[in-house]
Amino acid sequence: MMNDILDLQLFAEGGTLVNTTTGTSDAYKGTTTTNNGMSHTMKTYYDTELLENSRPQLVFTQLGRKQILPRNHGKTVQWRKFNTFEKAMTPLVEAVIPTGKQFGMTSTSVEVQQFGDYTSISDQLDLHAVDPIILGATEEMGAAAGATADTLVRNVLLTGTNVMYAPKGSTPNTSRATLTAECKLTPDVVHKAVTWLKKCKAPKFDGKWYVAVIHPSVAYDLTASQEWVEAHKYAAVTDIFKGEIGQLRGCRFIESTEAPVMTGGAGGAMVYATLFFGKNAFGVVDPEGMGLEMIIKDKSQVGGPLNQFSTVGYKFESATQILYQERMVRVESGSSFSSVDEAN
Repeated sequence: MMNDILDLQLFAEGGTLVNTTTGTSDAYKGTTTTNNGMSHTMKTYYDTELLENSRPQLVFTQLGRKQILPRNHGKTVQWRKFNTFEKAMTPLVEAVIPTGKQFGMTSTSVEVQQFGDYTSISDQLDLHAVDPIILGATEEMGAAAGATADTLVRNVLLTGTNVMYAPKGSTPNTSRATLTAECKLTPDVVHKAVTWLKKCKAPKFDGKWYVAVIHPSVAYDLTASQEWVEAHKYAAVTDIFKGEIGQLRGCRFIESTEAPVMTGGAGGAMVYATLFFGKNAFGVVDPEGMGLEMIIKDKSQVGGPLNQFSTVGYKFESATQILYQERMVRVESGSSFSSVDEAN
């Protein structure tokens, strides 16, 4: 018996531009209405599907300091911090007023941007396909939305200025170009990263832990250590981060396939970035009213003159900013999988 193969893409070319009007700069251009043509129950159901599929992807976001951006307050968020004072080590002179220190603050700001995507589903596919197409598209869009949001945060964090390179045995490395598969993340390298954060006086999460995001290929090497403690074997009951797999040398590790894998190692070896954080190292903006939104338009709204397709998509606003460079450090290393993994 022959197996029938349904090429979904044959039915999914309904159109790429909907309701677009050319004209002057203040003309109506491609704006869709807020009416989604669905009952409130169905909209809630699809929104739930989107969020449930996006949340597992949000690994980096959970570690940032959340900053609400209220409605009608512009698109720019500013963080401010007071400048610290140096120690006063010079003895006071009797009856002489010292110079004193000037008090001030430093600020940093970022502007939110909007991101989103959609897919079109033909009326024929919706009518004849065996599988629930709208639900399937919603699930996949949710996964893509989560991955997009998390990668946007990750890419900002990769601009951090503090970096260490894993040594090859006892031979130190000073650049990415000299890293090989043998330059693995070890407990000693972890300890050095944690010590660096301590020396920078980076505050800990819950006053106890630093946190790192690690790629599975790097975790494969690190978890082979006898010192590694898996998350489910913690001695005390404790809150666990999303994706957390265990702890070592005062650092708790979150595993994610979105942890950076980069080119540039020696002989073409892939290089992995494990990102170590103290508390509030970076900020993530949460715009009020523009969080992750599921948007479904039925064929009567966007399907053209013959109602030939519907659309399923998402949009959200996002912004990330490093607040304290000294509270984060990137450790670049090789892995047992450096010869087979691909950059992400």
